[in-house]
This record gives sequence, C-alpha cells and structure tokens, in this order.
Amino acid sequence: MAQREGSLEAPTRHPIDWRNPAYYDEGACEKEMERVFDICHGCRRCVGLCQSFPTLFDLVDATDDGEVHGVPKADYGRVVDQCYLCDLCYMTKCPYVPPHPWNVDFPHLMLRAKAIKFKKGGVGKGEQLLASTDVHGQFAGIPVVVQVVNAVNRTRPMRRVLDQTLGVHPEAWLPELATWRFRWGAKNRKPNGEAVRNGQRTPGKVAIFATCYVNYNEPGIGHDLLKLLAHNEIPYEIVEKEKCCGMPKLELGDLDSVAEHKQANIPVLARYAREGWAIVSAIPSCTLMFKQELPLMFPDDAEVQAVKEAMFDPFEYLVARHKDGLLKTDFKRPLGKVSYHIPCHGRVQNIGRKTEEMFKLIGQTVNVQLNTVERCSGHAGTYGVKTPYHPVALKIGRPVFKAMAKDEPDVISSDCALAGHHIAQGMAIAGTPAKALQHPLSLVRQAYGLS
Repeated sequence: MAQREGSLEAPTRHPIDWRNPAYYDEGACEKEMERVFDICHGCRRCVGLCQSFPTLFDLVDATDDGEVHGVPKADYGRVVDQCYLCDLCYMTKCPYVPPHPWNVDFPHLMLRAKAIKFKKGGVGKGEQLLASTDVHGQFAGIPVVVQVVNAVNRTRPMRRVLDQTLGVHPEAWLPELATWRFRWGAKNRKPNGEAVRNGQRTPGKVAIFATCYVNYNEPGIGHDLLKLLAHNEIPYEIVEKEKCCGMPKLELGDLDSVAEHKQANIPVLARYAREGWAIVSAIPSCTLMFKQELPLMFPDDAEVQAVKEAMFDPFEYLVARHKDGLLKTDFKRPLGKVSYHIPCHGRVQNIGRKTEEMFKLIGQTVNVQLNTVERCSGHAGTYGVKTPYHPVALKIGRPVFKAMAKDEPDVISSDCALAGHHIAQGMAIAGTPAKALQHPLSLVRQAYGLS
C-alpha cells in the first residue's frame, strides 16, 4: 500500500477514459505530464524503481534552472519509453496517488502518452509483431517446423535478423516454442456434484486461462498446475477458448487491440464466473490484466467486473484453500535452498506474498530454506528483450541477481517465468550461475512427490 502524507486511506484508481476523444489530445497530455513530472521532481522517491525516473531527473537537472518547465516537450517521450507499466511507483512508493488531491497516477499517464504515440503511427510494425503473442505462437506444436524455428532462432545470423526487423537484442534470452501446446494435451477434471461449499473463501472448481506463454512456450507450468489441482481433488476445466489477455498490446498503447482481445475473452470467462468457477491464470501479468486493467478500461461492463471478482493468482487460490481447511499438506520431498523472486505484477495485485506462504507451509513438513527477493528484475514483458533496453534491463536487475545468488541456492524461482529466465541470465553474466530454475508451481508439485 502506498504511504501518503496526512492520509491513511488506501490508494484508489480512476477509470481509464480511453474512449473519450479528449484522451488523445496531445497538448492536454503534455500539460498533465509537466504537472506530474514537477511533482515527481520535487519528491524523487521512485528514482530506484525503473529508468523512467532517472531519465526524467537527468533531463530536469540539465536545464538552466533545474526545473521541469525547462525540459523540451519533445524529450518527454524519452521518459515514456522507459515505462513498462509495472505499477510499482503507484502501489509502493508514491505518496500522492488518489485520493490525495494531487491525483498522481504515473503509470496510467504514461499509458495515455503511449496510446497517443500509437494513434499517431509512432510504433513500428516490428514492435507490434513482437507484442502479437498469438501470431508467433501459432508455430508452436507444428512437427518439424517448431524444431527448425527453435534451432534457427539460436543462431547468430537469425539473431541479427531479429535485431534488425523486430528490435530484439542479439544477447537477450528468448523463449523457445513448445513442441506440443498446453491446450492440446490438457484434460478436464469434471466436477462430481456440488463443488462449492457455503463459507469457503474459494470456489471448489477452477477454470484455467492458459495464457499465451504457458500454451505456446512452457506448457509444463500449466500441467504442473493441473497436477496440484488433481492431487487436491479440485475439479478443473481449461477455458473453452481464449485469446491473448492483451497485456503486450497495452504496453504499446494499442488500446483498440486490447478491446478486441477483451471482446474475445470476457464473454467466455464471464460464463465461468457466473457458474461459480474460480478463474486461475499462471502468469501474473495476465492475471493483473483481468483484475485491474480491463476493469479500469471498462468500468461499466458487468461481465468484466464479474471476471475480475472470479480471477485468482494460483497461489492466492491454493493458500485460500488451505485457510478453508481443504488443501492437502502431505508434502514428501524437501526442496532445499530456494531463492524466490516476487514479480512486480504479482506484488501490485494486493494479495500479499501468497507464493511465499505456500513455500513456508511446505517448510513445516519438509526442508525448505527460503530466500525471498522482492524487487523488479528489469525484464518487464517485451521491454527486457528490446535492443535499446536489454542492457538497461540487466542494469535494473543487478541487485536482484545478487540477492538471488545469496547462499548458493539449489534452485531459483519466480512466478513470472520470463523474469525467472532473465534472472538466470543475469546471474550467469555476474559469475554466479543458478544451479536450476523452476517455476513455483513445479516446485510445489515436486514437494508433493508428484511425477
């Protein structure tokens, strides 16, 4: 929760007025940026969060009188481009977020500027394709093709091509395509009678939103989630159909595409919400999209709000099942020394450290020596792989890489799979390579002794 001078009220979020033509008034947006930048300049609490704030403060400090009004409006875009909408400034640092009368919402102001840039044609085709996860994911699972694509993508000539066409840094870690998609191999576990009990914190049946990453890149994460649900005798169903949650498009400011993705997903997910299912997504950014961004973009859409109320992070759900007295604790296999990273889009869901709670629960039965690291890794969706920003992403992540290497862990882990791989790459560069990288769902499956 953000701390504000003279206020004990929790931060609140105003709806995003993106369908109002005035939202795209560039002059009005610049005027609001000047107002907010001046407040940020006078505070500077967020200087260590991401590169947006050092960029802003360097621009201010380079003016003749050291004030925001001296910064050319043309340079505002340099600040905007460094924001990857992690939301940490709003949720953990800023004393002036609503209901404070100064009404500072830095991330959503940056989103407005990104939306204006997109509307003006300022986002290249390569960057748009990079954010089209449903498009390049279509190669996943195609025999021979997927092996060829993965092999070619590892070669230096192809990495140079990706650099020149999509703006992907030649040294950035890239996920491989899966040889078999999660949605192809996942089987539903049907409810047997009434699955919801009065007084429970959680619905007794789970609808799984697979996400692009789990479906196309690391289906093992999804299958481990299914094994945990099955072990705990929780019925589940893979949602009937799905499209990308829209977060990559949001990061570009392509709000019309976000709306198209919403129109594909929400009617399907709303049915599960109405029927009393918990909806679970194993990627924090996807979960946050349905919990926060879409509800703020469509505040009057009852189906969007219903999905918001039904959406769970997997460990939020499992820990709540434990509090209901319905989670099995028959853990058999010790996990040893685990360095666990809490990703930004997990932190800003305001659910607490649920994955850490699960690891500590396991530690009551078998050996778990837990080292929790709560700081941005620097990856931030597509930001960390882009040519201009990959070195910055590694710089932002250095404190995390060092903290994760503490006491030479047996395994490192993050709820955000992309952050996990970014951390592993950063640790290797720092000379402290990780012995193993496992998703938290995979570690819990191992703790249960499940194959």
